[in-house]
Amino acid sequence: MSLRHRSVEKAVVAAVLAIQVIFLHLVDSITGFTVETTKTKALHRMSGLLASSSSSPLDDELSRWAAGAGYGGILSSKPAGSSGWASFRRVELEDPSAPTLFVKSSSKPAATMFEGEFLGLRAMYECSSHGGGGSGEGLRIPQVFHCADIPGGRGSVLVMEYLKLGGRSDDRALGRAVARMHLAPPKASAGNPTEAFGFALDNTIGDTPQPNRWTKGGAGTDEWIEFYRDLRIGHQLNLAGDSYCSQLWEDKIAPRLGLLFEGTDVRPSLLHGDLWSGNIATADGLPTIYDPATYWGHHEAEWGMSWCASFSASFWDGYRSLIPEDEGFLDRKPLYDAYHQLNHYNLFGGGYLGAARGCLESVARKIDVRSDR
Repeated sequence: MSLRHRSVEKAVVAAVLAIQVIFLHLVDSITGFTVETTKTKALHRMSGLLASSSSSPLDDELSRWAAGAGYGGILSSKPAGSSGWASFRRVELEDPSAPTLFVKSSSKPAATMFEGEFLGLRAMYECSSHGGGGSGEGLRIPQVFHCADIPGGRGSVLVMEYLKLGGRSDDRALGRAVARMHLAPPKASAGNPTEAFGFALDNTIGDTPQPNRWTKGGAGTDEWIEFYRDLRIGHQLNLAGDSYCSQLWEDKIAPRLGLLFEGTDVRPSLLHGDLWSGNIATADGLPTIYDPATYWGHHEAEWGMSWCASFSASFWDGYRSLIPEDEGFLDRKPLYDAYHQLNHYNLFGGGYLGAARGCLESVARKIDVRSDR
């Protein structure tokens, strides 16, 4: 049935219910007989039908998708908060076997707002397998079901499995679960058919565009250095427009960046990309991470946001039990911190520029030490 015909049908049913309520009022006044329960039910049904008959473009898109997926109609749709870039809803479907949904909507098109998150969550789901390949140590990643523009230029929508989130409980389990995701091999089902660095499309880090074009000709240390040099630090420096940082990078760091990676064999790992405390929780007794800026990169790059992730010694014990620390990690960490400090400056301004300068100065000193060996 089309939406137009459904609206007409609901209007007719509501009119019949309105006549029923008027009749029941007359019975009350003439006979004095109380029919309040029946009358109340009719009023509730009428108000529900009238509300649903004036559905929004978002409601219409969700109804169309749910019907096409075989879930019937929308049973309930309730606001569940918002962020600076999207609004959230919790949606229940008529089919009792259907999952409860978490729906994000935005005034921006899906290509710039949700497609990256859709593909990122799907890749993380594939590389986490909900249970660590049967070990019970995987990340609990929500399944994603639908990502589309709302017809008529009304924005876009992302539909995923609703998870009941709780606070962080077991940092060691979180560390091991993230390590298992980093160890998952690149493959087509996880969105990396050529085993390269990058991602299937450009996405965002916060609200900043994040370019992700695939590396070509292999996926080793040299390819990673080129990727990170041009598409991460170089990109953020172009946005920041700070002459001191740009000159420091171009004169003293970028030409010698390979010195930081001597003896390190870099291979692609699936990264969350924006891993801080606000994107970490538990669900169904397992650690979960969400709101990703996913790409395939050096696993150490995941820790560029650790300065606001509150990772405990227990977390690192869990992670290092599966992925030992490589030599030179502490020398490279300021390089990975610099990307996120620059991004925070580009998003929010303020003191983040000073922090980014400090990171790049630290990297330059580390390279100087290595060049003198």
